[in-house]
Amino acid sequence: MIRGPIEYVPSVEVEVSTKRTAIPLDENEGIYVRDIKTGKVRAVVGETYMLTQDEELWKKEMSPGVEELLTQSRDPLADRSDRNRGYTVAPRDKTRVVTFKVPHNAAVQIYDYKAKKARVVFGPDLVMLSPDEQFTQLSLSGGKPKKPNVIKALCLLLGPDFFTDVVIVETADHARLQLQLAYNWHFDISAKQSDCSKLFSVADFVGDASKAIASRIRGSVASVGFDDFHKNSAKIIRLAVFGLDESQTPRISFKFEQNGLVITSVDIQSVEPVDQRTRDALQKSVQLAIEITTNSQEAAARQEAERLEQAAKGRLERQKIVDEAEAEKSKKVLLELQAMSAAVESTGQAKAEAQSRAEAANIEGEAAVHQATLRAQANDIDAESELRRLQNARQAEIKYISEQNQLETSKLREISVIDTEKFLSMVTTIGPDTIRAIAVAGPEMQVKLLQSLGLKSTLITDGTSPINLFSTAQGLLGIVDRASKD
Repeated sequence: MIRGPIEYVPSVEVEVSTKRTAIPLDENEGIYVRDIKTGKVRAVVGETYMLTQDEELWKKEMSPGVEELLTQSRDPLADRSDRNRGYTVAPRDKTRVVTFKVPHNAAVQIYDYKAKKARVVFGPDLVMLSPDEQFTQLSLSGGKPKKPNVIKALCLLLGPDFFTDVVIVETADHARLQLQLAYNWHFDISAKQSDCSKLFSVADFVGDASKAIASRIRGSVASVGFDDFHKNSAKIIRLAVFGLDESQTPRISFKFEQNGLVITSVDIQSVEPVDQRTRDALQKSVQLAIEITTNSQEAAARQEAERLEQAAKGRLERQKIVDEAEAEKSKKVLLELQAMSAAVESTGQAKAEAQSRAEAANIEGEAAVHQATLRAQANDIDAESELRRLQNARQAEIKYISEQNQLETSKLREISVIDTEKFLSMVTTIGPDTIRAIAVAGPEMQVKLLQSLGLKSTLITDGTSPINLFSTAQGLLGIVDRASKD
């Protein structure tokens, strides 16, 4: 094998058997390659690969059912209810690695026939098969009632979802009924690989669950009569499906331990008799029950209306009696007032005049007292106003005198200041020598007169006042001495 890039010219003895080119592969694409010497097959994924001279492309064969499911362009999750619709089928390149997109909340089991091991892949994921691996095809029951091998699929949806089934039961009184039931279910899985492999341990989990639940329901319904089942069908069916726990209380779910399938609820969509005569009898009984219920409601309504009417009449009669009693009481009061007025009229005019005179005298006395009180209050007001006037006059007079005295004092003070200034001015103007001369002019003249008379001293008295001659002589001498000194 000669690899390029190269220019090769074969000779006459050489024959070119094949020409090979590189195969580009994405990370999610691959091819199956077989070594023609050893026969070993392997898968090449996610790289550009060129076959060698000892290799060739290998075609992986699948079962017809798996091949059909792989080539159909159907979403296992979104198109699970459209099984009858036609889908386009594209031919598969068998040399390419088989891939399958596992949707969300789904699982696919892949079995390796060489290693004799199975693995479970949970979505969302992309499955790529090795040369020795194959898908585990699921063949599930479908339709109503459930029929086997109706649904073909490669992935197992984990739920929650529901499936519907039709069950025919027979009561204790041999009434055959057709029940249409819907079951809500999901798979209880864990992270352990052993628990994951349990999902595919039951080939047809729908058919197995439908048969197990139908047998429980048939056994439970067979022990009750038609009337009891007709009245308590929901309770009987749920109790038959879920059963009782250790404390004798109804369970809320029913789990299949083989594959972890859990039934969470049962919906009773319809209950119909299989036998036509039973169906007609049931229809008649239902109509009769409706008529009885209607008649009883009409009778109850009529009785209630009559009761309300009687109660209204009773209340009306009672109100009439109460009104008549009130009218009689009013008449009694009126008669009493009329009797009192007649008694007052019969006492005579004298009593009325005496009462009027007494009331007039009482009114006059009260008026006189009131007038005296008002007069005393007026006198008090006059005296108080006169006192207030005298007080104001005295205060004004005192204020006037005080201000006049202040003015007179100010005047005298100013006059004294003026006199003092005048005296000071006169003293300053005359001079001290002149003032001394004026002061001693009189005594000196007297001394001169006495000297001219030849008298040494003279005492003149009126004879009423005693004179101490001893001290008088000294005093006179002292005066004479002071006068001589001056």
